Amino acid sequence: MATRQKTKLVPIPSKSLVPERDVDKRPILECINLGISFGGLKAVEGFDLTIGRTEIAGLIGPNGAGKTTVFNLLTKVYQPTMGTVLLDGMDTHDMTTAQVNRNGIARTFQNIRLFQNLTVEENVKVAMDAHMKYNMWSGIFRMPGYWKEEKIAHERALELLSIFHMEDLANAQAGSLPYGAQRRLEIVRALATNPSLLLLDEPAAGMNPSETAELMENIRKIRDTFQIAILLIEHDMNLVMNICEGIAVLNFGRIIAKGTPDDIQANPAVIEAYLGKKKEA
Repeated sequence: MATRQKTKLVPIPSKSLVPERDVDKRPILECINLGISFGGLKAVEGFDLTIGRTEIAGLIGPNGAGKTTVFNLLTKVYQPTMGTVLLDGMDTHDMTTAQVNRNGIARTFQNIRLFQNLTVEENVKVAMDAHMKYNMWSGIFRMPGYWKEEKIAHERALELLSIFHMEDLANAQAGSLPYGAQRRLEIVRALATNPSLLLLDEPAAGMNPSETAELMENIRKIRDTFQIAILLIEHDMNLVMNICEGIAVLNFGRIIAKGTPDDIQANPAVIEAYLGKKKEA
C-alpha cells in the first residue's frame, strides 16, 4: 500500500482551506449554505465546502448522511432549495445537468450506469459527443469531417483507457467486463467529458484490496495528468485517509467536521458519528 503524501492546507480569502499549491488559484468549487428539503425533511442543510483547483477531497459520513444527495445537488439531478454553488466562480443556479457537465463537472454513480450492450470504446466515445465538431449531415453521409473526428475520438478513447490498462478491451462488450473493470470504465467515461471536477461516488465499492490500492494510485495519476480536482464519497477509510487532502464529514445532512486526514481521525464528533457515543458507567 502506498504511503500517504501529506499536504498542507492553507486559508484563502473566504476563510476556507485549500492545498497550499492551489492558494493562488480560484477554487474550482464553492458551496455556500447549500441545502435541499423534501417536503418538511431537510436532507442537506447549511452545506459549505470549498475545493482547490487540483485538490483530492473526500466527503464521508455514515449511511444515510446525505452524501449522494450532495452529489445530486452539484450535478443538478436535484435543484437546491437554498444556497449557492459556484463552479470555477460561475453560479450554477440556472444550469441543467447537461450544462453543469459541459461546464466542468463529471461524476460516477454508486450503481454502475454503463451502456451494457455497447463496447468499451463506444461507452467512452458517447461521453465525447458534446466535443465532436462534425454536424448532423456530415455524420449521416459519412463525409471527411466525420471520419476525421471519429479518428480523433478513437485515439482519445484508447488514450484514456490506457490509464487503467484497458485499451486491449476496447472492443469488448461493457456488460461482459468484471465488476471492478466496469467501475474503472465508468471513471474513464467521466474523464472523456474533459471535466475540471470529477465526482466519484464510492469508486472502490466491490473492489478487493489490490484493486483498491491500484485505484488509489490511478486517482493520483488522474489528478496529476489532467490537473483537475477530485471529490470522492467512500466508505473505505484506508483509501480516504491515504489519498484525500481535505475531508468533510457529513452527518444527518450537516457537516460536523472539516480538515486534514489527521484532523478528522482525531475529531471526537467524527468518532461519535461512526462509532456511537459511549455509555457512561
